[in-house]
Amino acid sequence: MNALSSRVLALLPARPDLLAMGRQPRRDLIAGLTVAVVALPLALGFGISSGLGAAAGLTTAVIAGALAAAFGGSNLQVSGPTGAMTVVLVPIMHAHGANGVLTVGLMAGLILIGLAVARAGQYMAFVPASVVEGFTLGIACVIGLQQLPAALGVAKPDSDQVVVLAARSVGEFVQQPNWTAIALTAGVAALILIGGRWRPSLPFSLLAVVAATLLVETTGLNAARIGTLPSGLSAPSLGFLDLSTLSTLAGPAIAIAALAALESLLSAAVADGMGVSHKHDPDRELFGQGLANLVTPLFGGVPATGAIARTAVNVRTGAGSRLAALVHAAVLAAIVYTAAPLVGRIPLAALAGVLLATAVRMVEVGSVRAMARATRSDAVVLALTAIATLALDLVKAVLLGLVVAGALALRAVARSASLRQMPLHPDLPGDHTQEERALLDEHIVAYRIDGPLLFAAHRFLLELSEVAHMSVVILRMSAVTAIDASGALVLKDAIEKLQHRGMIVLISGIRPGHHRPLDALDVIDRLRQSDRVFATTPEAIAAARAHLHNAGVLLDQHAP
Repeated sequence: MNALSSRVLALLPARPDLLAMGRQPRRDLIAGLTVAVVALPLALGFGISSGLGAAAGLTTAVIAGALAAAFGGSNLQVSGPTGAMTVVLVPIMHAHGANGVLTVGLMAGLILIGLAVARAGQYMAFVPASVVEGFTLGIACVIGLQQLPAALGVAKPDSDQVVVLAARSVGEFVQQPNWTAIALTAGVAALILIGGRWRPSLPFSLLAVVAATLLVETTGLNAARIGTLPSGLSAPSLGFLDLSTLSTLAGPAIAIAALAALESLLSAAVADGMGVSHKHDPDRELFGQGLANLVTPLFGGVPATGAIARTAVNVRTGAGSRLAALVHAAVLAAIVYTAAPLVGRIPLAALAGVLLATAVRMVEVGSVRAMARATRSDAVVLALTAIATLALDLVKAVLLGLVVAGALALRAVARSASLRQMPLHPDLPGDHTQEERALLDEHIVAYRIDGPLLFAAHRFLLELSEVAHMSVVILRMSAVTAIDASGALVLKDAIEKLQHRGMIVLISGIRPGHHRPLDALDVIDRLRQSDRVFATTPEAIAAARAHLHNAGVLLDQHAP
């Protein structure tokens, strides 16, 4: 119990976190205000895309943004609703409704806190870059397809499959075109993308949304709007929680927790790379995200994660502590309480443009191209993860990518092992004439196994089976880095085939840690009983010479 208490205390904010917030408050205030301006349209858009509405997106940005900033493991991370999370929430909303989404968020929060206590954050380093690039590309495609109903000005079709949703939206648009929505979406997206390249420091997402809203209001264009928003945050409540559904929602909750952990730790790692002398604590970050997701549903918010785009803006504008992310949450809270009627006038097509631009900017074309060209395995994993994100869902896509990447990596490691014929001369004990060396070469062959002897070691069996008939075969195993059961069985089979052909097999240089699999599968027991296992290769060669002497191949004066 004391160990658990100590572990929990280690995850809580410490005095250095508070001291850091007072070092450059002015820069942190400016950074927080800038991030809030960028986050406002994104929070609205992702809230609507999730199915819970714009108010839920704003609530998440405020509550989760503040809690994750205060309790998380990164001084620079900004959290809130994200496109990746929206992708996973849509099918949950379709199957279980708003109460199901809120319940799943609360359950995911508990899972994340458990992962933090169990020190699971360190394992994020094992996610391959090709999987990350693949799921980022897939997310971008899904986010873009999700915006088609609002961009085309049609009612959102009843489907949780983005490809089906996009196809039905296009079909409805063809029957009843809405060119106003397309113009607004295209104009907002173009302004954000072009303006962002021209002046990255300006909040073109907010400027574009304001311009589109003013255009609709002054010209009287027929465009669907966000609608009425509550002026303030809803009171905390557990009224959505239905205990009878917990077992049904366990799977989605695990998926949400996995995604929140993955995206948050990725975002924190990006912040580390952009910052100066800053390194996040992965377990504390999981704890902060868990606490944020535990509390946010009580106020009607959706599950949240660390947001890479908002975090990048935070770092670029000079943030140095958690104060910037806390200011971002406070500014959004002020907007909720003071400007809800104005926010409700924003056209849905304008928010669709913001999210389409966000999807485009998520994809680093150069990085994807480089990853695809790196190796064939990386290209396969990237493409498979991206396609699976579209066809399945994000968590399944990431798991599939991890499995395939792991299998390909293990295959590459196993195939990197080699079998090399080695000359006997450097290991010959004593002085020998040229004639004796040539005679030994005619009767003794030595092979060195390099690398891991794993499941793909069947290639060694094929190579050893082709060895020309010799009197003695020496297998040098000092360069073997790893042995598993499959490799040990292949080695056993190779030894038996060589012995069946009448050759003496000697083994040298087995590492101490490799005796266990070899002994467990009875690979070298008989050889050891016949004194054919040696610590060094010279000892094995001496035994081979003794065998040749006894067989009458060597003259008496050359016997050891």
